[in-house]
Amino acid sequence: MLSYSFFVPSCFFYPRRSIVSYDCSLRKRLLDIVVSALLLVLLSPFLLIIMLLIYRDSPGTVLFSQQRVGKQGKLFTMWKFRSMCLDAEKHKADLMKNNESQKDVFRFKMKHDPRVTRFGQFIRKYSIDELPQLWNVLIGDMSLVGPRPALPDELAQYTPYERHRLDVTQGITCLWQISGRSDLEFPEQVELDLRYIKTLSFFNDILILLRTLPAVLTGRGAK
Repeated sequence: MLSYSFFVPSCFFYPRRSIVSYDCSLRKRLLDIVVSALLLVLLSPFLLIIMLLIYRDSPGTVLFSQQRVGKQGKLFTMWKFRSMCLDAEKHKADLMKNNESQKDVFRFKMKHDPRVTRFGQFIRKYSIDELPQLWNVLIGDMSLVGPRPALPDELAQYTPYERHRLDVTQGITCLWQISGRSDLEFPEQVELDLRYIKTLSFFNDILILLRTLPAVLTGRGAK
């Protein structure tokens, strides 16, 4: 098991007040709107190139949508760039027996997933496939920073303790994304998510955003 405390800045250990009020605050929402809108505009040429390369590598739709669980259990449609073959979900059941994370019932984890396309491996390594979620942030389904949104069938297996991840708006990046990403097992991710919620603040959100880019560029812990 990884020791993730090394990666966590000490400021996250100090309790903050008014957790819910900050999550619903105008300051956090303005941060989400300004940054997501700015990135969508600035990255639009890059996003177009990515879409063309996805289609060239695997003809078909370049976007993938999936129902996810948001704050307080509200369902929403989350967007990603497609990194798998078109019929990937149909083959998932057949591949479950090769799940490399047998103790982690919440995630299907396979080092060499045959459903992932060649270009899909690249965009996954550097989390480029997550960029369409900037639209989810802009329209208010998600936040820039917050626990990663779960699938509905994953939520059904949550304990009451784990359901506290839904107390705040779900996000694109989070504390465990800068502390090991997919190298961490689910219980470790939960602890880091709840630590984030207990120390929720504008400063901590900025700090996580600043640390996300180096974590993504190294490709450490990507699946």
